[in-house]
Amino acid sequence: IADLIEKMYGSHYSPAQVSNISKQMLPKVEAYHKRKLSDKFFCVYLDATYLPLRRETFEREAVYIAIGIKPNGHKEVIDYCIAPSENIEVWTEMLQNMKSRGLKHFVTFCF
Repeated sequence: IADLIEKMYGSHYSPAQVSNISKQMLPKVEAYHKRKLSDKFFCVYLDATYLPLRRETFEREAVYIAIGIKPNGHKEVIDYCIAPSENIEVWTEMLQNMKSRGLKHFVTFCF
């Protein structure tokens, strides 16, 4: 993360500073995942890709993403999640969560 910030903004941050920034962002990320959703989407695209993520090891994990398209053509990332692999249980949980937050009637495209 420190290397990315330095390339993007020309500022260097120590690992401790990056850790502090990450900790401050956690409540905002949690709020994003709990926010009320508009029911005004024409369709929702669902997809997942595998990215190398650094946890205990450098394993590749599935990053799930739901992108909604509103009737005016505006695209919005509705939600995302990370899981060790792609499976129907994670998709089901993600869709149920989005429904409970207000997402209704839409055409779904899965890739």
